[in-house]
Amino acid sequence: MSAQPFSPGRSGDGRHGRTPDLRPEDIPATPVSLRRIARLFSPYRPRLTLLLSLIFLSAGLGVISPFLLREILNTAYPKHDTTLLAELVAGMIALSVITSVIGVAQTWISNQVGQRVMHDLRAAVYAHLQRMSLAFFTRTRTGEVQSRIANDIGGVDSVVTSTATSIVQNVTTVVATVVAMFLLDWRLAAFSLVLLPFFVWLTRRVGEERRRIQSVRQGRLADMSSLVEESLSVSGILLGKTMGRSPELVRRFSDESGELADLEVRARMAGRWRMATVQMSFAIMPALVYLFAGLEFASGGNAISIGTVVAFTTLQTRLLFPIQSLLSVGLEVQTSLALFSRIFEYLDLPVDIVERPAARALQGIRGDVRLQDVWFRYAPEAPWTLADINAEIPAGTSTALVGETGSGKTTLAYLVARLYEPERGGVSIDGVDIRDMTLQSLAATVGLVSQETYLFHASIRENLRFACPEASDEEIEEAARAAQIHELISSLPEGYDTPVGERGYRFSGGEKQRIAIARTILRNPPVLILDEATSALDNETERAVQQALDELARGRTTIAIAHRLSTIRDSDQILVLDAGRIVERGSHDELAGAGGRYEALLTGAEDEPLTV
Repeated sequence: MSAQPFSPGRSGDGRHGRTPDLRPEDIPATPVSLRRIARLFSPYRPRLTLLLSLIFLSAGLGVISPFLLREILNTAYPKHDTTLLAELVAGMIALSVITSVIGVAQTWISNQVGQRVMHDLRAAVYAHLQRMSLAFFTRTRTGEVQSRIANDIGGVDSVVTSTATSIVQNVTTVVATVVAMFLLDWRLAAFSLVLLPFFVWLTRRVGEERRRIQSVRQGRLADMSSLVEESLSVSGILLGKTMGRSPELVRRFSDESGELADLEVRARMAGRWRMATVQMSFAIMPALVYLFAGLEFASGGNAISIGTVVAFTTLQTRLLFPIQSLLSVGLEVQTSLALFSRIFEYLDLPVDIVERPAARALQGIRGDVRLQDVWFRYAPEAPWTLADINAEIPAGTSTALVGETGSGKTTLAYLVARLYEPERGGVSIDGVDIRDMTLQSLAATVGLVSQETYLFHASIRENLRFACPEASDEEIEEAARAAQIHELISSLPEGYDTPVGERGYRFSGGEKQRIAIARTILRNPPVLILDEATSALDNETERAVQQALDELARGRTTIAIAHRLSTIRDSDQILVLDAGRIVERGSHDELAGAGGRYEALLTGAEDEPLTV
C-alpha cells in the first residue's frame, strides 16, 4: 500500500490523515435542545413581545378580507348596492395598507433581534476560545476554528433573523385562517385539511436527511478553510513555490471544492420529489374545492353560496402558502440544528485553566519563582513531558534551561506563565501559587519572548502598543532603543507607522525578534521568559540585543531557554533537563567540569548550538 501524501486542511481523527468520504447516514443525529436555542433570545423579551403583538394583529386583520369579499359577492353585487360596495372595497384597501406597514415593522424588529443574537453567538464563541489553554490550539487547526466562527455561525443567520419570526407568523396565520375557514363552511374546511398530517410527516423525513448532509457539508467547509489558511498564508505560499507543489495544492483545493459542490447539490435535491408532491397537492386542492361545491350545487343543495366558495378558496390560498412556508422552514430548522450542534460543541469545551473565585492581583512583586514536585503531560495517557521538577529561582537572578530538543525546556517555562497547568505539584511566585493569582495579574507579572515571533498585520506602533495600550510614543521609542531597533524604524519612510505585513514578513527574522523584544520591554514584567529570544539573530545583532536584555534583566527574574553557550555562560543558575527531568543544576563553572550531561553538551560547542 502506498503512503498517503500529506494534505493540508484535512484531518481524519482530528490530528493526522485524510478524512474518509462520509455518507449522510454515517453521521449520527446529535440532539440539540430547542430550549437552549430559545434562551439565546431571552435578553430581548420586550422587543419580542412587541413583535408577537404585531404578528397577532397582522394575522387577525389578514382573515377579514375574505369575509368582505363574500359580502361583495353575496350582497353588494346582487343588490347593486354601490355604497356598500365602496365601503367593502375601501375596507379591503385599508387592510392591505395596514398589514403592509405592520409587515415592515415586523421585518425591522426581527432582523434587529436576530443580528443581536448573531453578535452574541460570535462574541460568546470568541470569548470562550480566548479562555482555552495553549494545549487546545496546538491540537486544533486554525482553519477549523475560523470555520466555526464564520461558516457555522454565519449559516444560522437566516434562522435567527427571520425563521423564528416566520414560524410564529405562519403558525398564527394558519390558526386564524383555519378558524375563519370553519366559520365559513366546516365541510369545506375538513375536506381541505385531511392531508395536512401526511404533509407534516413527509417534511420531517426530508428534514432529517438534509440535517445529516449539512453535518458533512460543514466538515468539508472546515477542511477547505484550513487548506486556504495553511496554503495561502505567506509561509504556505513560500513553501509551495519553493517545493514546486503549487499545482498539487491547486488540485487539492479543486478536489475539496468539487466535493463541497456535490454536497450542495445533494442537500438541495434531498427529498425534492417528496416536496414537489406536497406543492402539487397544494395547487390541486382549490380545484377540488370547486369540484366539491359544484357537486353540491348539482345535487340541489344550497347550503354553500358562490360567495362562500370564492371566499373559502381565497382563505385556502392564504392557508396553503403559510403551511408550505412552515414545511420549508421546518427543513431549514432541521438543517440548522447541525450548525447549532457544532456551535454549542465549541461553547461546551471545558476550560482547563480557569481563574479561581478568590484569585487576587498581587502588588509589589519581587519575582521569586518556585516549582515544587511538578509533573506534566499533554494527554492523560501520554508519557510524562516533565517529571518530579523541583527548582527555586530567586528574585533578580537569571536561570538558563539547557537540554536536547524535546527535553521539556519550553514546557517548563510555559508552566511558569500558566500557559499549561501541571497535573501534579505547583508553581508559585513570591510564595503565592500562580493558580491563586488573577490571570491579568499573572500576565502582567510574567513576560514572554518566544522563538516564534508573531506580529499582527498592523503598524509597528500598534504592535508595540498591544503590550501596553496606555504607553506614550516616548515610552514606545525608549523600548525600541533598548531592543536596538529604534534606528532602523526611524530610517523607514513611515517610521513607527510602517505596516509590518502579514506575520511581519516585511522584516527580517532578527528585526521581527527585536520588535517582539521591545514589546516585552514595554510591558516591563518582573519575571522574564526568553524562549530562544535571540535565535533568529546574527552574531553581531545578537550581541547588541543581548546587551539590551542584560540591561532589562537587571533586578528582574529571568528564565532563558537557549542553545548558544554565549547566552547562558553568565547565568546565575543552569538547569539541565533530560527526558523531562532536571538531571543537573549549578553555574557554568560548576557544571563544566563535573563530567555530567552539561559537560557532554558542551563538548565541541564553543558558542555553537548546545544541542546534539
